[in-house]
Amino acid sequence: MSNIVAIVGRPNVGKSTLFNRLVGGRQAIVNEESGVTRDRNYGKSEWNGKEFSVIDTGGYVSNSSDIFEEEINKQVVLAMEEADVILFLCDVELGITDLDQSFARLLRRVSKPVYLVANKVDNTARHYDVHEFYRLGVGEEVFPVSSVSGSGTGDLLDKVVEHFTVDAVAETDHLPRIAIVGRPNVGKSSTINTLVGEERNIVTEIAGTTRDSLTTRYNRFGHDFLLVDTAGLRKRAKVHEDVEFYSVMRSVRAIEDSDVCMLLLDATRGLEAQDLNIFHLIERNGKGVVVLVNKWDLIEKDHKTTLLYEKELRARLSPYDDVDIFFTSALTRQRVLKALEAAFEVYANRSKKVKTSELNNVMLEEIENFPPPSIKGKYVHIKYVTQLPTRTPAFAFYCNLPQYVKEPYKRFLENKIRVRWKFTGVPIQVFARKK
Repeated sequence: MSNIVAIVGRPNVGKSTLFNRLVGGRQAIVNEESGVTRDRNYGKSEWNGKEFSVIDTGGYVSNSSDIFEEEINKQVVLAMEEADVILFLCDVELGITDLDQSFARLLRRVSKPVYLVANKVDNTARHYDVHEFYRLGVGEEVFPVSSVSGSGTGDLLDKVVEHFTVDAVAETDHLPRIAIVGRPNVGKSSTINTLVGEERNIVTEIAGTTRDSLTTRYNRFGHDFLLVDTAGLRKRAKVHEDVEFYSVMRSVRAIEDSDVCMLLLDATRGLEAQDLNIFHLIERNGKGVVVLVNKWDLIEKDHKTTLLYEKELRARLSPYDDVDIFFTSALTRQRVLKALEAAFEVYANRSKKVKTSELNNVMLEEIENFPPPSIKGKYVHIKYVTQLPTRTPAFAFYCNLPQYVKEPYKRFLENKIRVRWKFTGVPIQVFARKK
């Protein structure tokens, strides 16, 4: 199961710098929304063989009349509710501030692991300044770190990953995991009920899953898999809750715990920014995807409606548009089971292996017909291609000048692979390597 670490604290203590340090060179997932001037960052990290997600939050400011700061505060609280471990970051240069003390009072009521981290300990002299942070009464130990240099982060992570346990349902690890994901109110609950609601005797709830998602074993129509349900998971309603941010938090867990995601869209609202954020989460995590345009029964349509809708949708998803799209209605059960069948095809595509001889016969001919463009008078000669032994499809093209194989040509190679072999619904990685 996935684990989440939230980095929290007042503004300007180095939260984003620590976030970048923990996720290393991996590309963070950024959710940009209109009217919000700060990026919300989600990244992957690994320590001592355990993978986890890291969430960078905005600076918490108490008793603020600023609407923007109030929204950030709500998101910080949500992040803490979602996280398995919380890192409370302070600044050793400025020492304890009123905002630190206010935030510490909030954290003392949290019943989950909280680690107090004194940041900007960039030299030996500052180690002596760390002890004053014990006065905040958060955690049993203060961890001195330098987010810039990475000093002290190893000791901190050693403690953090102690809280991460292995999935307790190892006996079902061989089963495909299919997650139902999407924004709030797109019909996830209804879709779940369409799949399992009428035959409760064939559904077994699996113990040991995360507190935030319900994983059920589904054995029906010749299929045996784990269904990860993110619907109906919101805690008690909050009047001013940022539900869009909350849905991304939940989607992080569900996506990372899955092999294939069934992404639900609301046909009456079309593809919105939040839908794209979740779609890119799926892509960047290397998971399979099937897109369901739900509530299709509510749309007035003629013989061209479906075609035009799908064309516009694929244009928005481009360049990764090799995905199955189904126009469904959870209420009338229209095409929901077809979408489930497609999810199993995607699961098979995700583990497909292409013979090296076949790969070279096809791709080297395509490359000869359309070679990489020359750069600065130098020509790239691709001599050999092979599929890498990775969990998800990845291909290495060996050549004399791999640094000159740019993204447009990599997309060309990916498209040719997709034309010749069926990898629908699965992200493909293309690497150029030195021969």
